Amino acid sequence: MATATYPPPPPYYRLYKKYLEDPSSAPEPPPPIEGTYVLFGNTYTTDDVLPSLEEQGVRQLYPKGPNVDFKKELRSLNRELQLHLLELADILIERPSQYARRVEEISLIFKNLHHLLNSLRPHQARATLIHILELQIQRRKQAVEDIKRYNVSSILEDFNFVLEGSVRHVSVQQFHIATALTSNELTS
Repeated sequence: MATATYPPPPPYYRLYKKYLEDPSSAPEPPPPIEGTYVLFGNTYTTDDVLPSLEEQGVRQLYPKGPNVDFKKELRSLNRELQLHLLELADILIERPSQYARRVEEISLIFKNLHHLLNSLRPHQARATLIHILELQIQRRKQAVEDIKRYNVSSILEDFNFVLEGSVRHVSVQQFHIATALTSNELTS
């Protein structure tokens, strides 16, 4: 009895038989899911909204509203956390049986800190994207300047040295055309 190492492909691969000759022959992808959906038994939503602490059943320790001073509130919660940790250490030394309330208070402070930090994630993502785009622009400008700074013969010599003579068939005119196209693409 012979067995296959891998199972056969799913039957819908036949829908893509003529894709190389006619890319429009493939079926359209399914529309994106909107609203709620079930995955592995859990219900998820496509709305990427940070639930409030009240929705999670947690008491909020910092002021509500859109104009929260994150820096001030994070510092305040951090100080409160340090105080509660010291009190927990004292309680563990003096009255070890009464530590549960302090642990719950510390847990509440951590949840509030975590929620505050998560509410800063969109700002962090935006700042990171801006930084990445600025670096890309800087690198492209530097590449254009490098191309303008070097003359064609020194670039061809560098290519010949690196590729050990495999670029000898490239003429200077072809190289001028390639660098002009590259610099136009980089500046646009």
